[in-house]
Amino acid sequence: MSVGLSEPQKVWSAEDVSISDVLNALGDIRGKFARDEAHDDHVHPRSCVMTLIGVAPTEADEVSAMRTAELIGTQHPALAIVIREAPSMRGHLDASITTQIQRPQIACPTECEIITLHVRGGAAEHLAALVDPLLVSGVPTYLWWLGTPPFGHKELLDALRVCDGLVVDSARFEEPFRTFRGLSRLLKVAHHRLGLADMQWSRLRPWRETVAQFFTPVERRDLLSGIAEVGIDYAGEGRGNRIAAALLTGWMAAALGWKLRRAAAGGGGVVVAHYDAGSRMVEVDFRSVQKGHLAPGEVGAVRIAGASSGTTFRLSVFHDPDRKAAPPDAAYRTTHPTEGEDDAGFELAQRRAEWHRDVLHENLDSFHHMATGEMPGESRPRSPVVVNRERRRPDSDRVLLTLIEIGETAPLRHVQQLEQEDDAALLLDLLSTGTHDEVYNRSLAAAAALIEKF
Repeated sequence: MSVGLSEPQKVWSAEDVSISDVLNALGDIRGKFARDEAHDDHVHPRSCVMTLIGVAPTEADEVSAMRTAELIGTQHPALAIVIREAPSMRGHLDASITTQIQRPQIACPTECEIITLHVRGGAAEHLAALVDPLLVSGVPTYLWWLGTPPFGHKELLDALRVCDGLVVDSARFEEPFRTFRGLSRLLKVAHHRLGLADMQWSRLRPWRETVAQFFTPVERRDLLSGIAEVGIDYAGEGRGNRIAAALLTGWMAAALGWKLRRAAAGGGGVVVAHYDAGSRMVEVDFRSVQKGHLAPGEVGAVRIAGASSGTTFRLSVFHDPDRKAAPPDAAYRTTHPTEGEDDAGFELAQRRAEWHRDVLHENLDSFHHMATGEMPGESRPRSPVVVNRERRRPDSDRVLLTLIEIGETAPLRHVQQLEQEDDAALLLDLLSTGTHDEVYNRSLAAAAALIEKF
């Protein structure tokens, strides 16, 4: 448990300097911290678990990278290097060092250091020369590119040779159709130590988990071999907006051994692809949808259908489905329609009310006796009421509604609340679990093969 966390402080800055000047300043800062925290002339060993290099193309990205580094430093002692291209600079390199000290209750104090480098010219042109002297030996080094990496440039490959992982966000790529293909090519040219990670892949986790959970029960495993069609809705019409949909498709294709045979893109953002799944063909359809609350490229719905051993099935997952107004006299246990247009917020409220009502009914007599002193059964308190007309979209604008239909049985429904997206949390999750994710690599390769057909 931490008992003391200092505010980040800029302890050194200079203009038109060299990397040697930065190293000297960094050595002085570390020496001062070691002496200040020493007890009985015994200097504690320095702690550092990783080096994080953030390349920020804009001032806003630099602020985001600094904030993220500070948040990560509160949990993991690390060296962070934030690099931003600044064409209007007078000198070649301006630098500053910010430190944040954490004093745990039962461990030695640690210092998180954030080095900010403003570089004249393209950051990628100098990246390897800038960061190599600053790296901490014996800990992993991660390169986090906040914008669009210059895929195909020798300078980027040189920088990746001193890194253990590259983290990107393909949802932010400029010219995403072209740059996503550049990302996939790194699978062939990167050295064996280099891991690849994509924040967009992490944002797709709720979709992947929901689909996987449908086929997890033993009695549903055979349904995997009966999948006949897959449909994915995405926001926007441009082919660059199909990256997330292609990643989801690539994940399913790689996991189930599907082989892409052909794909064609039509008007209005519609894409049809056919995969060879052994004894059958699987049709995958992408469809562009217009939803104001979805960002361009964001997945809106996933539908999977097929038949196995004479049993048909359909799995439908919707992101924040449009909700119909419930009737004013909606009863407590009203059955809602099971199509995609559903009142997800009302569903969540009904579930909470049902749980409270069940508890109330189980303890009705004792509650009433304690509250009034009357004998149990003489009167009954009023039942709770869900005021469904007061529900509004902000109460449930981040949910996944899942509908499961198997054979002739009644459809099953599930509403899942999604966590708010946060770059710091996504990045920390990727770094803590490692960037060497073979599932992602296979999915990326399969998605790139599909995108090449668009």
